[in-house]
Amino acid sequence: MINIPKGTKDVLPRDVYKWQYIEEVARKTAHCYGFSEIRTPVFEYTELFQRGVGETTDVVGKEMYTFLDKGGRSITLRPEGTAGVARAFLENGLQGGAMPFKAYYLFSAYRYERPQAGRLREFHQFGAELYGAASPSADAEVIALADGFLKNLGLRHVQLNLNSIGCPTCRAKYQEALRDYFRPHLSEMCPDCNARFEKNPMRMIDCKEEGCRKFTAGAPRMLDFLCGECQEHFETVQKLLTGAGIAYTIDPSIVRGLDYYSRTVFEFTSSAAGAQGTVLGGGRYDGLLSQLGAKPTPAVGFGAGIERLLMVLDAEGVQIPSPEGVVCYLAGMDGKSREKAFLLAQELRKEGISCETDLLERSVKAQFKYADKLGAKFVAVIGESELSEEVAEVKDMRDSSSERVKFDRLAQYIKDKR
Repeated sequence: MINIPKGTKDVLPRDVYKWQYIEEVARKTAHCYGFSEIRTPVFEYTELFQRGVGETTDVVGKEMYTFLDKGGRSITLRPEGTAGVARAFLENGLQGGAMPFKAYYLFSAYRYERPQAGRLREFHQFGAELYGAASPSADAEVIALADGFLKNLGLRHVQLNLNSIGCPTCRAKYQEALRDYFRPHLSEMCPDCNARFEKNPMRMIDCKEEGCRKFTAGAPRMLDFLCGECQEHFETVQKLLTGAGIAYTIDPSIVRGLDYYSRTVFEFTSSAAGAQGTVLGGGRYDGLLSQLGAKPTPAVGFGAGIERLLMVLDAEGVQIPSPEGVVCYLAGMDGKSREKAFLLAQELRKEGISCETDLLERSVKAQFKYADKLGAKFVAVIGESELSEEVAEVKDMRDSSSERVKFDRLAQYIKDKR
């Protein structure tokens, strides 16, 4: 038998309603904020992620699924959503439309890393992107969308953490301060941190190695190096969030894992989310589109892992509404009655009633057992006498009551009784 690849997971029919619940809440919440859905290809040219995500990131350096296609072109399965949406925004001339441009996505992404709770090699994301607005209110609106989404899911124990990583000007001074701080400790830090020291020392703060964390804990804070404009921007974001009743904590350690971020960065965390407690994260990335060869365009967005959200929903005991399931099972006693049951099922389905009928030529007793397993509310039995009278013996499985109902009244009877 061929087994599923490591780091992937089947979503079985008994569980898929949980995914649909998250997707429905995501779509409804995004719609309330004026965001429309966008769908991009599952693979892109590798250069898009090298330029957009950043070659110093773990995503590009270690985790991408990259291969050559039959034409010899380097192709990569998308490791995240933002770069692909940015490419679609530029390639389709959307910058010439009404601004700000607001889009959300619900799709799979792929990273080659060690599978763990809530993190797989094939994972699924809900993300939102806003282009064309540089104001702090755009940051606050995207954060409010994220906060509303999590609350609409029913989560009540999620914490918003906020930071600013400044603009290229003030960040350059900060990076030099980091190099001065980390230089004496490099021999005691991991190879990844040593590699990041020259290219992007801010990535060292995000290191998860215990041997490095004792040094990163005392590193200089970006908040102490913000220029006047970045400081004002960050203070206004906080003011807007406070005014909107959205609680937050300032966390100077947040730098996010991708190179395109600037100024505001944020994470929603939960103690129920496993070793890595982030359930949703994002921030501003005003330099991304210029990295892709376009004119500078301000942007802000976020991404949330659906697998992680499912884990947190379960840990918090949130009851996800289960689907109604089968409403009526039509049981036939013999060949002719099974044919009639089949035809009646089609009529009920046209009326929007979920129903099943026998496809395995079971006995009536076996059909009742099957209907019970399906959780059917009604079982309509048709035999020789019922055929001649054009009625069905309808049993309400909830209270075991029964009634003979004309075939042409069956749909309305079930609608009234369900």
